[in-house]
Amino acid sequence: MTGAVTGPATGPATGPVIGDVERLDPDQVREVLALVERAAEADGMRPVSEHVWLHIRHGSEEDACHVLARDDDGRLIGYAHLDIADPADGASVELAVDPDHRRGGVGRALLAQAIDCAPHGRLRLWAHGEDDASQALAQHFGFARLRTLWQMRRSLFAPLPRAVLPEGVRVAPFRVGVDEQAWLEVNARAFVDLPDQGGWQRTDLDVRLNEPWFSPDGFLLAWREDALVGFHWTKVHGGVHEPIGEVYVLGIDPSARGTGLGRALTLTGLHHLRSLDLAQAMLYVDASNRAAIELYESVGFARWDTDVLYAR
Repeated sequence: MTGAVTGPATGPATGPVIGDVERLDPDQVREVLALVERAAEADGMRPVSEHVWLHIRHGSEEDACHVLARDDDGRLIGYAHLDIADPADGASVELAVDPDHRRGGVGRALLAQAIDCAPHGRLRLWAHGEDDASQALAQHFGFARLRTLWQMRRSLFAPLPRAVLPEGVRVAPFRVGVDEQAWLEVNARAFVDLPDQGGWQRTDLDVRLNEPWFSPDGFLLAWREDALVGFHWTKVHGGVHEPIGEVYVLGIDPSARGTGLGRALTLTGLHHLRSLDLAQAMLYVDASNRAAIELYESVGFARWDTDVLYAR
């Protein structure tokens, strides 16, 4: 890989021209963001995760490869983000294809190039939304299902139980410039088995604190005296579709598990989202996390859609 588009055109003259870069220049960033938004408008969801979206917008020092697919006129019609920073689990890739250029081999060309870029050919593939096209693409290249995430939703017009906090626990909004270190420590303990979340560093947190959607009023911290014991970080998605609230990150310190704090914080956050006149709330949860699913179902959430992680 180099800092400029490399590689010859793949396939026949009418097929996509594929190349990869280590870093996107400002013009390429604008092209990729516009492509992702076109796909999101067509599908009702972004084709890439928040982590990738932020990486595209802000750049990063982590190892990455950006695969670009263009038509004969040079227009960007496909994009793949290859994260090669995880030596343990292997590289991961997420794809976006222009809605007007689907079923024409663009996805296959992007994924083939991503496999070539991946160290030792080891690769994980995220599919946002479970559909026949993504399954067929994964099977074509020998990927097998590794992990499943559920998207769950509930109406904020439906009855919402009152939040009852454990004795001695109070909830307060996040204080920027004060609570960062305490939150990072609890986040690491709460998600010790989920490094994608538990491994956040100060830079990961700061990027999100500076995003336009961030509101300290929706970042709710649970304290027992001076000890942080849990949190519920909510988020509001806007854009081209009706705004929707999200249970963005819900974490409980191991010392506070089994006290009912998780349910109480979930409801506290949902009441906050309701106060913003939002109609719905959503969340993502690992399909294997039965305890979390039971908690969310108990407060009115139901399965809405599925994201799948494939491995090769």
